[in-house]
Amino acid sequence: MPSWTDTVRFAFQPVVNLTTGGVAALEILARPESGDILAQARRDPELDGRLAALAIRAAARRETMLPLHVNVFAGTLADLGRLAALRDAVRESGRLPWEVTIDIVPPYTHVPHHALLEAVSTVRSEGFRICADGVGDGDAPLRLLTDLAPELVKLDASLLTRPAAVRAMRTLCEQLGALLSVEGVETELQCAAAVSAGAQLAQGELFAPPARLPAADVYVPALSPGVAAAPRSGPSVRQFVRPAALLPATASAGQVRALLTGSPDVSGVLLVDPSGIPVRSVHRSRFLLSMSGPYGHALYADRPAAKLGDPPRTVGDDATAWEVLDVVADGERDRTSDDVAVVDHYGRCVGVVRLADLVRALSESRVEEAAGLNPLTRLPGSDAITGEVDRRIADGRTFALSWLDVDHFKQVNDGAGFAAGDELIRAVGRTLQHAASGTTRVGHIGGDDFLVLAEPETLGPLAGTVLDTPWSAGGRPVTLSLATVLCAPGSVTDHRQAAACLAPLKQAAKSLSGASWVLGRAGLPGHEVLRGSGAERAQAG
Repeated sequence: MPSWTDTVRFAFQPVVNLTTGGVAALEILARPESGDILAQARRDPELDGRLAALAIRAAARRETMLPLHVNVFAGTLADLGRLAALRDAVRESGRLPWEVTIDIVPPYTHVPHHALLEAVSTVRSEGFRICADGVGDGDAPLRLLTDLAPELVKLDASLLTRPAAVRAMRTLCEQLGALLSVEGVETELQCAAAVSAGAQLAQGELFAPPARLPAADVYVPALSPGVAAAPRSGPSVRQFVRPAALLPATASAGQVRALLTGSPDVSGVLLVDPSGIPVRSVHRSRFLLSMSGPYGHALYADRPAAKLGDPPRTVGDDATAWEVLDVVADGERDRTSDDVAVVDHYGRCVGVVRLADLVRALSESRVEEAAGLNPLTRLPGSDAITGEVDRRIADGRTFALSWLDVDHFKQVNDGAGFAAGDELIRAVGRTLQHAASGTTRVGHIGGDDFLVLAEPETLGPLAGTVLDTPWSAGGRPVTLSLATVLCAPGSVTDHRQAAACLAPLKQAAKSLSGASWVLGRAGLPGHEVLRGSGAERAQAG
């Protein structure tokens, strides 16, 4: 009588890095030929654990070097804890635990959360990585999600129709140190929405359908990086991580040569100790050149590959792309093309980054940034500021949005000439830039209009600096008007509503004489006059 294992086949679906366009990992999906073995596994933790072990063995038979994702129901993990069958399969296949991510699948209802967290702690201490799967289409409580602190969160593509929710999840992932992935992506429009919302990974029929053979080639649409994808400090190195080719530190040169000749896309091999910590880095071209020289194979084939390697260059998985470039710049010139190993807080290798990926992405971001700069002041335009406003709204942060302009600027241009007017605008822009501190963002939206986005407590010194400066154009004294709206969490829904709250405050500031500053609060009537004189000098309503 055939076993139930004879009726289960496994398919592989690539998890795609939306920054590099490469395959970051493979998710192994059970495909029963008859019956509903998955429904049984949902009720039977032992059966589910055996399915996970079979998935790993199926991947081993395909000889893929890519990291793997294996699905385990939340109830299974809580009941079995250590997942002995899965651990045995990983060891027997020659895999390292940190090459395997456990995708925790809903439902979470009736799963004892304390037991689940203990089990996650156990498997994580052994090196396995944790993914919270089915978020947005499942029943994962938000508090449990934060307690799990997964390395990866997978959102259902249906959530892309609610971009504010996706941006909020991206913010949560940043707080947790997790990557954000979208699964079930079927169209280029969905892919663009995922990038715009800040997702770093994705999978779905658009890139490649589940297949019996692991796919290394995927279709990725040409997309511009999303506004949310690159914080001011630089994009995270996690956006650029590629799977690493790993071999034990004791590997021979012959073993490394066999791996490189059988995998033309591999640019280098990292030799790791039993804990997964990189100890030597073998560069493809230099290694093969040594092996192909006179007597090279005879001299080196049976010798330790470490003798033909170099000390690894490493960065933490919390580094930025700019920090990786610093590591490359500080190294030897003949190693600029070497992969840089990315390690977790235990020092274990989680992948590599290639210099070409970083240079390409950072160059594109600089070109896009330059295209959005005002040619007169070289300050970003309104899109950069309004995008940051939306991010702060999604983060639930209080912020102050201000509108600054020159009083009677047309008369300044008419009286002093446009050159003097341009120089005045440049001088105001420079002063704003120098006065900005911390997370304050300054933008020039055209003409004599500037936007300032700041934390409420940092706005006072900036306003004092700008409004107290004796401005002039062509020898004529000039004053500035400043209008500010304070936006508490929940008071506005997006940048458009914040701008609408700011508009009447600007009119109120312009109605005052001299340098003026008017302050209002989103959702509340009236405003406060902090600078200026005139009919509205008292509290205005």
